[in-house]
Amino acid sequence: MKIIKDSNKTKPFRIIHAGALEQVVEKCLEQFSKQNSGLKFETNAVGSREAAKRLLSGEKYDIIALADQALFAELLVPDLVENYFVFAADQIVIGYDRSSKGSQQITQENWVEILLKPQVSFARSNHHLDPCGYRTLMVWQLAEIIYDKPGLSAIMESASIPYSVYPKSLDLAGALFKGKVDYAFLYSSQAEQLGLPYVILPSKINLSSPAYANFYDQAAVSVESRIPGKNEIIHGKPIEFAVGIAKSTGYLEFAKSFIDLLTGVEGNLILEECGFIPC
Repeated sequence: MKIIKDSNKTKPFRIIHAGALEQVVEKCLEQFSKQNSGLKFETNAVGSREAAKRLLSGEKYDIIALADQALFAELLVPDLVENYFVFAADQIVIGYDRSSKGSQQITQENWVEILLKPQVSFARSNHHLDPCGYRTLMVWQLAEIIYDKPGLSAIMESASIPYSVYPKSLDLAGALFKGKVDYAFLYSSQAEQLGLPYVILPSKINLSSPAYANFYDQAAVSVESRIPGKNEIIHGKPIEFAVGIAKSTGYLEFAKSFIDLLTGVEGNLILEECGFIPC
């Protein structure tokens, strides 16, 4: 990573990112700040759809790192971001705590049965704000197909805690630690970072494998579009995280250098340490 000299560092270097990337961004900034002393940083962790909407509403950031690369093409390119780079992959898992009801019995085979027990609570994040939320809905739809259980997705939706309680997947992890829920649908990277035990779902439904991209495409979720009051349908795809530079940035060289770090050798090591699969 090259050192950049810039005398105009009065404004902070601003990064908005998916909540799932909080540790990755922190660790990258630790390295980045060593080479760029004096530069002030400001980070904001939110759901990725919310992040894109904040840029659309006029908020200014230098770097945008999202949990779904499709959001760039859908909402940000070409008006607010010129291009973007896919840098990591992940999967949806079921996180829990040692005190979660049924945690000694839950497996990849019986997770539906355990979660739908009357005394068990589970949650997902807001699908209008957070890709983990709409990906969870997709997992339930795909499970309905492979387990041949008509109506399963609707049953899961009605049985889960209202999504409005948890804007982003990182909020779900906090709910697990506090005992507010027994299970939560998270990224495996989040569970790894937080030391949470988790159930790995079959690759045919966990959105991890490019080999099943056509099968994932059968899942579809309605989410709020960039036009107020309008919704759009998005389809299942393998999970890919991406990063881009805002066209309005006043720190273009710093932004390029940060992305070089994130997508390079140092960044790959950080991603692996945080439970991601570097791309």
